[in-house]
Amino acid sequence: MTTPEASDDGRGSAPASDSDRRSFGPTVAIALIIGTIIGVGVFNLPTSLAVYGPISLVSMGLTTVGALALALLFAALSRRLPAEGGPYAYARTAYGNSLGFLSAWSYWITAWAGNATIAVGWVLYVEVFLNKGHNRFVSVLLVLVGLWLPALVNLAGVRRMGLVQVVTTVLKFVALAFMATVGLFFVQAANYSPANISGESTAAAIGGGMAIGLFSYLGVETVAVAAGKVRDPDRNIPRATVIGTLATAVVYMLSLVAVFGILPAGQLKDSTAPFSDAANAIFGGSWAGNIMAVAVIISGLGALNGWTMICAEMPLAAAHDGLLPARFKQLSAKGVPAFGVVTSTLLASVAVIVNYTGSGGTTVFTTLVLMTGITAAIPYALSAGAQIKWRLADRRQRLQGARFTRDMVIAVLSLVFSILFIWYSRDTSRTSWGYWAPFLLAAGALLCGLPVYRAQRRHMVTPEEVPPWR
Repeated sequence: MTTPEASDDGRGSAPASDSDRRSFGPTVAIALIIGTIIGVGVFNLPTSLAVYGPISLVSMGLTTVGALALALLFAALSRRLPAEGGPYAYARTAYGNSLGFLSAWSYWITAWAGNATIAVGWVLYVEVFLNKGHNRFVSVLLVLVGLWLPALVNLAGVRRMGLVQVVTTVLKFVALAFMATVGLFFVQAANYSPANISGESTAAAIGGGMAIGLFSYLGVETVAVAAGKVRDPDRNIPRATVIGTLATAVVYMLSLVAVFGILPAGQLKDSTAPFSDAANAIFGGSWAGNIMAVAVIISGLGALNGWTMICAEMPLAAAHDGLLPARFKQLSAKGVPAFGVVTSTLLASVAVIVNYTGSGGTTVFTTLVLMTGITAAIPYALSAGAQIKWRLADRRQRLQGARFTRDMVIAVLSLVFSILFIWYSRDTSRTSWGYWAPFLLAAGALLCGLPVYRAQRRHMVTPEEVPPWR
């Protein structure tokens, strides 16, 4: 699949050379993986998981296994099909335009709704310094600032976006690494008991924690999605995917073990900035928590920067194949799909405003986390199914061996975890309609794609042939 270098209708676009588009080397590719995975999700995660108690560390351990399986899945698929769109391209090539559209639309929802979620979590740390009374109107304004600043960075061009991604990734990784090392010396064993405070069974509590935990790992596929921007994609995409995910998994697990050991679950449930509270508990006073909050604010901006790019890359790839309107594939003079950036940021802004109407920041964060878990799991499951389908076809051609077995095990694990992430995405911390709110929001967003699909059917091009085994 080739990358369009200019719009085909000539409106408001300029040519962009392939060297301009493929400006991500291995360092930026790894930074994109780490930077989009580590947003603010993990920094707010202890509060969302506190309703289950320390047993949610088991949830995160299992989610980490699932995330690593997905990373290996996308690494293998990117070798076979290093095409823009990642999960979308795999689903479309394996199953045709209908499921390709479902994958693209669902992933696009994940990207812009995920941006809304990151911005909401980001504001909870901004409010360590501003709007300490959590005035809802001011909170919404701050969230909108968090959404539109990265959009402006992306509109300025790919190279500038890549530089911001590297710098912010280093800072956020240092903040997590600090809690993952120093924080472990301040844990208190008593804080890990009782393990399950949810009132649910052990299996239900672990499953519920897994669904929430998935959000903190969204991004393992981002380099595959942005394949058109990566130099030497056959080599750099698989390596960046695996290295970035492994590095993130280590600091995630150790830092969460530290936070749950430093603060009791009862305190975590009421915290709006749990990593800042943990830093204050280590050193006393508020200065350490303020430094941590600054690091998280920078982390959030870096994640929003990377995800804003992904918000435009997926529809760009789908529009190139006729599955989304042509405006999504128009490039600006900076080589940026500006329509996708602006449209996605507008939708994220609307999602924030709607969700803040009846809830506070932490409730909005949890609801959006679970919704994006559902919409992300759909393209993940379709990608796993594509790998299973292709590997079974390979076997019939007598292409077997250890690599075949490894790829099949990883694909099956990825499919199982994707289904579990959907199954456990009910918001068990709420009652009435709020219990099913993530499913209702996800269903509504997916149904909005039906008129788009019908309008685009006559523009869709035939999917390419399945590439040979590699």
